[in-house]
Amino acid sequence: MKGMTIEFTHEYPRLLSIAGSDSGGGAGIQADLKTFAALGCYGMTAITALTAQNTCGVTAIHAVPPAMLEAQLDAVFDDIGVDAVKIGMLHAPEIVQVVARVLWRHRVRHVVLDPVMVATSGDRLIAHETVEVLVRELFPLATLVTPNLDEAALLIGRPIHTIAQLDAAAQDLLALGARAVLLKGGHLQGDEVVDLLAAPDTEWQHLRAPRIATRNGHGTGCTLSSAIAAHLALGEPLPRAVALARAYILQAIAAGADVRTGAGHGPLNHGFAPVAMHKRPLA
Repeated sequence: MKGMTIEFTHEYPRLLSIAGSDSGGGAGIQADLKTFAALGCYGMTAITALTAQNTCGVTAIHAVPPAMLEAQLDAVFDDIGVDAVKIGMLHAPEIVQVVARVLWRHRVRHVVLDPVMVATSGDRLIAHETVEVLVRELFPLATLVTPNLDEAALLIGRPIHTIAQLDAAAQDLLALGARAVLLKGGHLQGDEVVDLLAAPDTEWQHLRAPRIATRNGHGTGCTLSSAIAAHLALGEPLPRAVALARAYILQAIAAGADVRTGAGHGPLNHGFAPVAMHKRPLA
């Protein structure tokens, strides 16, 4: 009301997704926003590309111009602020450079990089020169890099076929400049999924979970990286953030395993147990 003085005493944990838009709602910024909300955080976006897709695949992609991406980023950082960033699909060198420039300028504390490079079909999504720029510009800025096995193989130049090969692959990813790596082993065969959390000068963790039988795995990587970013923004140390994010995504997969959405690979159940929005005192 006119003349009323309102004293602001709290703020929400602020999460920014820099990624592509999935019109089918299962992956990309849509999955990221659902994850942020489910974990009680305030989500924002900077869209890198528009896609026409559904549970059966992608039919069209429209890239966002670099200047428009930078305008989105500056609008969010200059007014609302950001506690943690999740980065998804960056399709061109100039897009990577915009993201790196803005992150350097704003000194973001927590950055989770999900290097989306290979489609579920096995098709390569970004050009070789984009991979080179991404490694050079963003690996040093990322708190954590979360490649699946296909993406890791593209980065290190050799395939990964067994659990025994995870350690050597993680070591090579760290040698490329990553500060920490969560190498996701979901594409390996077997009844157990094994991920590897690796960082220099720390004990590496092989994180194991039973494999859940489902066709609804679309957006799993997006959701996991977003959940890690959310827990980092909530103040958790990296190993704990990863553990909590893995617990969330396993439950989201299980909760959506028996639900049909479309004719192909459906989404997770992001909202199986939503948390009320966190509020913390203003600094």
